[in-house]
Amino acid sequence: MPEEKILLDKATIGRSLTRIAHEILERNKGIADCVLVGIRTRGIYLARRLAERLERIEGIRPPVGELDITLYRDDLTEKGEQPHVRGSEMPVSVHGKTVVLVDDVLYTGRTVRAAMDALIDQGRPQMIQLAVLVDRGHRELPIRPDYVGKNVPTSRSEVVAVQVVEIDGQDQVTIRTS
Repeated sequence: MPEEKILLDKATIGRSLTRIAHEILERNKGIADCVLVGIRTRGIYLARRLAERLERIEGIRPPVGELDITLYRDDLTEKGEQPHVRGSEMPVSVHGKTVVLVDDVLYTGRTVRAAMDALIDQGRPQMIQLAVLVDRGHRELPIRPDYVGKNVPTSRSEVVAVQVVEIDGQDQVTIRTS
């Protein structure tokens, strides 16, 4: 029977996102030229929450885009099913902007690589930064997050699952053995 443990609850997720928002402001000296871009699916909701926090702190709400990386994945041919492409939505041009990519879990780095490829097809950002709620290690590519909610050392047999209220009805991060 797989054992499941809660790593982050609703309150801890909220505090982590608030801290990340402050770190984004500090590092970029404000958010005037920043665009938050959530990686489908849960990264979009985390990006929106970060934008809300940034607006509360700074009085300015950064634009939030949605990035669908489906066709940029390097494992597309390994998945036997037809990919479900929803498309990307950018409220502003990313050209010349500081783009903060937002995702729920950073693992091998392959999702982020695909996201950078998809993003660059949208325009040429001045800079790309990465914010993740959970960094679980085991990188296969040289990718490192700029902002992390929680570092969680894991084994490859463990599964980190992020739930957000907008999709799953609750906010929590769990870890379980597969």
